[in-house]
This record gives sequence, C-alpha cells and structure tokens, in this order.
Amino acid sequence: MTSIKNLSIIRYSILLAVLLVIAGTRQASAQLTGLEAMYFQDQYLANPAMAGLEKGLNLNMGYQSQWTTIPGGPKLEDFTGDYNSGNRVGLGFIINSDQSGLIDLTRIVGTYAYHLPLSETSKLNFGVSFGLNDSYIDYSKVQGDQGDVSVQLFNERRIYMDGDLGIAYTSKGLNIQAALPNLGSVLFNTQNENLDADRSTFYTAASYIITVSNYSTDFTVEPKVAFRGISGFQNIMDVGANFAMAEYNFNVSGIYHTNQSATVGVGFDLKPVGFLFSYTNNTGPLKAYANNTFEFGLKYAIVDVNK
Repeated sequence: MTSIKNLSIIRYSILLAVLLVIAGTRQASAQLTGLEAMYFQDQYLANPAMAGLEKGLNLNMGYQSQWTTIPGGPKLEDFTGDYNSGNRVGLGFIINSDQSGLIDLTRIVGTYAYHLPLSETSKLNFGVSFGLNDSYIDYSKVQGDQGDVSVQLFNERRIYMDGDLGIAYTSKGLNIQAALPNLGSVLFNTQNENLDADRSTFYTAASYIITVSNYSTDFTVEPKVAFRGISGFQNIMDVGANFAMAEYNFNVSGIYHTNQSATVGVGFDLKPVGFLFSYTNNTGPLKAYANNTFEFGLKYAIVDVNK
C-alpha cells in the first residue's frame, strides 16, 4: 500500500515538474551568466526545494564580476542561508544584489521547503519563496544631468512582490529538479515596468553522483545537465561535471554552456568552511568585447555528522 502511495506521489510530482517547465516559458525575471555556485555548491540558489535538504545550517556568500573589460559590467552578489532542525521542514533566505551599468536590483526572499521521505535514501522535495524585488538607478553613477526627470521617474516605481517555486527528487546518487523563478513577473506581469530583460524564466537539472574506489583513495564524479530559459535569449543548456576528493577536501568542476561559454571551478572544503573560485570564458562573438567572468564563493556549514 505504501509503495502504491509513493508511486502516485512520484507521478504527480513528475507532472508538476513538467507544468513548471511549460509555465516557465512565459516572461519572467538572473543574469545570462548565473552564479556557478548554483550547480554544485549552493543548489538552493536555483531551486527553493533544496533549502534545508539535510539537517544542519548552511550559510553561503558569493560574488561574481562579469565582462571585466567593459566599464559598468554586471556584478552579482548573494547571501543565502538554509536550515533544517532534523524534521521534514527546511527554512531559508536569499539576498541578491545585481548591478548592471546604472541599474541596481535588490531581491530578498524567504523560503519554506518540505522534504517528504520516500525511502531511507530518497526524498521528494517541494519549496516556495516569497519576498520583495526592487530596481533603481544609482545617482552617483550618472554622468550627466542627475536631475533628469526620467531617472527620477524610474526610481519612483513601486517595489513588487516576488518569489520562486520548485520541486526536486533526491536520492543517494540521483538528483532531478525543476524550478519556476521570479514569480512576480509571471503572476503580477511586472517585467515591462521593471525592465526584467535578461532574467531567468525556468530551470531544470539532472545529475548523478558516481563513487569511484581504488586502493589509494576514493573520489566522486557528478555529471550534470541543466536546461534554463532566459528572457529575450535562446534557452541555454549547461553540461558538465564535478570531481570531488573528500580525503583531500578538494573538488574541481567544468561546465560548457550552449551560449558559447565555458566555466571552470575549483573548490576547497575545509570543514566547516568551504571556498569556491571559478572563471568563465566566452568563446562566441561576445569574446571580442567582454571575455572574462570571475566568481568567488564562501560557505559555512554545520551539518549533522550522525544523520
């Protein structure tokens, strides 16, 4: 009886994931090059269902500088925290700062996630985030008439409600997820008045952790494929893998993006603190104008070692 009930839950969850992807094709509100940490180090960034997935506290901070050869190139900053006391409920928050040229965007959301055990090693995870989104022009960056009425009118626009919705299936090795970010643009049709171009419209991903053992050491390989939508651009597929050697507290990742860019990352897990350094190289037409993207991530985790 229990297995039949679990099977029904999985079927409904798969249906919900498909509906999320379909709904995600609508206009919504993240940079064309998102934070690399969302693929492996801090998956909560991309999907609220990943908040509090495991018992303990996780704090993450990230900084990314894009198009370093161009003045006013995009800069992303984020601070996230998620917690699970040991039950099925996960709680979290995300603070994002997105600076592109004259425009600064700040987004703050809180997250509630529910993790339903299907077996001893597998869970079905649901998550929803709600909060505020605000974009404005920094007067100190304006080179010209800072009293321009158009600048004033832009900054007088209202702050609007925003959020995310996500679902994920996780097991000892398999991870399948789908998310519909930036609900404010979908539910409240805010993309036009808030200039939500170049924003994420949907996110899906699948990965599997493979453990390789030999006489000297063990390491894991996690291949991952992600598919995401960007408002105003073609959908992007990300294909890569993360190689981790827990014995040496070291991991390295590589991801190719179909927008003709590639990312290489190196991480150090010095428990309870972790570090991430990554570099993205544009190989397409954009390379002639803006080639480099650098990212730094810092993680502090207190987990239950007896789980």
